[in-house]
Amino acid sequence: MALAQTWSVALVGLEGHLVEVEADIAQGLPKTTLIGLPDASLSEARDRVRAAVVNSGERFPDRKVTIGLSPATLPKTGSHYDVAIALALLSAAGVIDAKSLRQTAIIGELGLDGRIREVRGALAMTLAAARSSFERIVVPELNSGEARLVPGIEVYGVRSLRQVLALLRGTEIPDEAPPRAEPRLLSESLTRVPEVDLDDVIGQHEGRRAIEAAAAGGHHLFLHGPPGSGKTMLAERLAGLMPDLSTDDSLEVSAVHSLAGLLTNDAELVVRPPFIAPHHTASLSSLVGGGSGMPRPGAISCAHRGILFIDEAPEMHPLTLDTLRQPLESGYIEVHRSAAVAKFPARFMLVLAANPCPCGMSGAGNAICNCTPQVLARYRQRISGPIKDRLDIQRQILPAARGVADREVSESTAAVAERVKAARDRQAYRYRETGWILNSEVPGPVLRREFPLNAASHELLEDLYTAGRLTARGFDRVVRVAWTLADLQGLDQPTVALTHEAFQLRAGEPLTDLSDTRPLKGIPA
Repeated sequence: MALAQTWSVALVGLEGHLVEVEADIAQGLPKTTLIGLPDASLSEARDRVRAAVVNSGERFPDRKVTIGLSPATLPKTGSHYDVAIALALLSAAGVIDAKSLRQTAIIGELGLDGRIREVRGALAMTLAAARSSFERIVVPELNSGEARLVPGIEVYGVRSLRQVLALLRGTEIPDEAPPRAEPRLLSESLTRVPEVDLDDVIGQHEGRRAIEAAAAGGHHLFLHGPPGSGKTMLAERLAGLMPDLSTDDSLEVSAVHSLAGLLTNDAELVVRPPFIAPHHTASLSSLVGGGSGMPRPGAISCAHRGILFIDEAPEMHPLTLDTLRQPLESGYIEVHRSAAVAKFPARFMLVLAANPCPCGMSGAGNAICNCTPQVLARYRQRISGPIKDRLDIQRQILPAARGVADREVSESTAAVAERVKAARDRQAYRYRETGWILNSEVPGPVLRREFPLNAASHELLEDLYTAGRLTARGFDRVVRVAWTLADLQGLDQPTVALTHEAFQLRAGEPLTDLSDTRPLKGIPA
């Protein structure tokens, strides 16, 4: 009897689990058995491995072969175990020295001719191997770019099983034809970051103020107004106002994109906040993640640490839109499937854009709206109250007046981004001992207890709450926006004027320049 082992990685969501691949060759009729809760694609590895070994010039054992994947209680899915299974089998047969496989993790799918094909999630698997103190990892050559993004582990990118065997034996590595990348199942336009500048937007002072505050504090944003008023223009320029991701965030975002199949073959870390703009007809599973068996990340996880922009939001199915409630609060999404429960990060900025009615003309100055009151009410109810209550900033965007373009010079993205970065630096310093980074992330009770508003600002919000113009959740969100406005102005605490502006940003009221001496009592309901 001969026994050998290798190591691979199983992914449950973004969490990697080391899997021990054991191969046992015993006396008996030729048969290959695979155990350890494999799915259908993994069960087919028996035939892929047999053909790849033979076509690589090696001899497949003509005895009873048992392949075990441990831990046996963890469901295994995918074809990336193929190379690890083949090497464990050849090591048990004495073809290669078992010592050469120590401290080495192995991933890759085998073709019938011995070629090694790319797999999804190589970055997350490499991260798991590095955290488990593995010294080396063998990956398909097409995945080597993303695997090398992980520090502290040596990466070997290979094209075929023959190259792996030569590498382990210490012989000359044979030359192989360059691998051909598989077609991406998701369009790369999904993660495009628009290369546009804020100085393209003429007028829209309130809209510009809204996206600046949203970028500075990470606040969710709702823009509504007639067609052609500039909602999409403002939303697309929001990504350019945000600073680069930190190293830890870059690795996490890149790992999600690797698992979703969005990283290119010459992979680099995702350093800019992603801008994800799914169509309003997107299905529920494409938005939150899912799939049969082992779940995959959806659009909200691909937008982690970036922006999820949904244009024409009322046209999206209300049930699909309402699934965003939990991740908007928690910053993650749990996808439950029969094989496993996967947890994906989903701390994104939600930006919704909507017309005021089906024809788009309601409330648009002198324009004539042809929608009946019933149609208008039904259209506006397609974005539910609980979703709107979670949106920190809500602004009506009206078309700019004619002639504005001739009189006005708008600020550029670079100028506004500099203020946004300074405001974020102030937040990072203020919350340096708490684990939070942005105002939008700090829980309401902590914000009220550790970073209270002054008495006048607190009294203003209490009056608004008593008048029924703020919910309990809205109270906390106005406080967060008020702190962001103070950070943008370099103040140590929000003034009553900034607190009122924060309420106006949330309530969609026209912005006014208020002084701290404004009366606080008698606020109209």
